[in-house]
Amino acid sequence: MVSGSENGNVLVDSGHTRLNELGYKQELKRDLSVVSNFAFSFSIISVLTGVTTLYNTGLNYGGPVSLAYGWLIAGAFTMFVGLSMSEICSSYPTSGGLYYWSAKLAGPGWAPFASWITGWFNIVGQWAVTTSIDFSLAQMIQVIILLSTGGKTGGGYEASKYVVIGIHGGILLLHAIINSLPISWLSLFGQLAAAWNLVGVFVLMILIPCVATERASAKFVFTHFNTDNGEGINNKVYIFVLGLLMSQYTLTGYDASAHMVIALFFSSLHCQATEETKSADKNGPRGIISSIGISVIVGWGYILGVTFAVTNIPFLLDTNNDAGGYAIAEIFYLAFKSRYGNGVGGIICLGVVAVAIFFCGMSSVTSNSRMVYAFSRDGAMPFSSVWHKVNNQEVPINAVWLSVFISFCMALTSLGSLVAFQAMVSIATIGLYIAYALPIFFRVTLARKSFIPGPFNLGRYGILVGWVSVLWVATISILFSLPVAYPITNETLNYTPVAVGCLLFLIISSWIFSARHWFRGPITNISA
Repeated sequence: MVSGSENGNVLVDSGHTRLNELGYKQELKRDLSVVSNFAFSFSIISVLTGVTTLYNTGLNYGGPVSLAYGWLIAGAFTMFVGLSMSEICSSYPTSGGLYYWSAKLAGPGWAPFASWITGWFNIVGQWAVTTSIDFSLAQMIQVIILLSTGGKTGGGYEASKYVVIGIHGGILLLHAIINSLPISWLSLFGQLAAAWNLVGVFVLMILIPCVATERASAKFVFTHFNTDNGEGINNKVYIFVLGLLMSQYTLTGYDASAHMVIALFFSSLHCQATEETKSADKNGPRGIISSIGISVIVGWGYILGVTFAVTNIPFLLDTNNDAGGYAIAEIFYLAFKSRYGNGVGGIICLGVVAVAIFFCGMSSVTSNSRMVYAFSRDGAMPFSSVWHKVNNQEVPINAVWLSVFISFCMALTSLGSLVAFQAMVSIATIGLYIAYALPIFFRVTLARKSFIPGPFNLGRYGILVGWVSVLWVATISILFSLPVAYPITNETLNYTPVAVGCLLFLIISSWIFSARHWFRGPITNISA
């Protein structure tokens, strides 16, 4: 929908008008509706991706209680973050999203530094998200091949780490090709992805517990707390906190609407530029809120549906089972095998999840490239003039291929050590939420009195919601940096604070020794 004011006989897009007021001319094609915007964000959040790939974490740390209640807790606080971001997005609908917001909200004195630190946390976090999503898909494909060739107990084929990284590279290549297509095609793929995720999650949440010959009781699903994690951790509060990781990781990517302003995910929570969305100042916030809300509801249903098919937690987590310890794959496989004598149906269900993960990665690359485009437009990246170029279809094609290349390089750490790889992708959760929290923090502090709300605003509750959001991000940043196993060794140490600390050190150092002399924050181009 294109809403705005009449200018003669021409109806002016309100987001386009607001973009001009902020000093930017329109360069990316504004061809994404509120439905398309929602589709991209929902595809990035993708409950099928996050819940399926991290179900082992929730099952190991707390089990059903952590899964069921942890999801609702994380969802509630994520909605606070989403509401705060929506309010800011409505006021500043540009493809720069977070880093532009920080610059405007921090004020002239702090704008360059605020923009620099927010932008780099955001962009590196997004690259880490893409790395994590596509590597998870490569692992999923490896498990599907394993089960299709007889399973681990039947001598099935187990791909080496080199085969997995090769699959990962192939997936990224496909995502780069798709993201090189015109925005109208991306919009179509985004809507298909949202439909696939929505239908797929409903089918699986109903099908799996119905097919399973053995089902858990409601008491087990809602009250059983698993303390047998084999990691030397016995404190129930500590265990529950670690179980929250699955939920909080899944609920990232919703800033995709801030980058594409189409309509939002269920993140990283993260799609196209706000500048590519019609009436971005209205549809961006709608996308963020709707994608989070629907993802929380649908995701909870999926978690419950799968958990009702759980009867033996230690066996599902055992690396010697047919799926090699991939809990949800084993649940799907056993559900069909126990009823029909073979697990073909379960493998098909895993295929449904694999397609959803593929779409999630596709949308993540879209979001990455729009962030690279916006950041380079303002001269913040090396060789910015290269990454800022758009082709004849108005697609930032160089930014697309750069994002894919960096994501592949990040995944190469898995060849050396999975510990190093996990540290790398930990930036996906902590780094992104830091980027989310910074503009909100500036909104409730430095810009408390000067903030000019857009069409969507929280009124007098804006400050309260903002502080809740900032405190939640600070809390999870600390919690997810805690050790996940005892005793602490080189293999069990949680390297998240090390990875995030190194990133912070590099960002600050580059600012002190270089960027502070030339980077001035977002650059207006309305006169160009």
